[in-house]
Amino acid sequence: LTRPGKLSPGFRAPDVDGKEYVLADFRGRYVYIDMWATWCGPCKREIPFLKELEEEFKDAQIVFIGLSVDKDKAAWEKMVRSGALSGIQLYLGTGSSFQEAYRVEGIPRFMLLDKDGRIISNDMSRPSDPETARTLRNLEGIR
Repeated sequence: LTRPGKLSPGFRAPDVDGKEYVLADFRGRYVYIDMWATWCGPCKREIPFLKELEEEFKDAQIVFIGLSVDKDKAAWEKMVRSGALSGIQLYLGTGSSFQEAYRVEGIPRFMLLDKDGRIISNDMSRPSDPETARTLRNLEGIR
């Protein structure tokens, strides 16, 4: 189960250039995951706030990962190549075991993992919520 304290399920997903990543690649840093899609209005509204967080924490021990659940991979590629997004953008697609494990039915959905890949929050606050930056600033050893 995806409860705080448990090890997060993993994923395998490519970036826009086809390089595959797995969740374990990011061990040693906190991981803030954004599950989203190009057609999702509320997801897109979070992008400027996500960029602000990434800027504030650019020298910190945290990585920001966008996991797209788009059906239309071409739409995702186009948006990534447009430069509108930041962070590490990966294509998960629909119906992944990762999405199922977290029981993600609505997006955007955010998760926060510790440096060992354990779940801190399986339904983390959005970047636009001031609580998010406060939570990240208070993570032990983030700086």
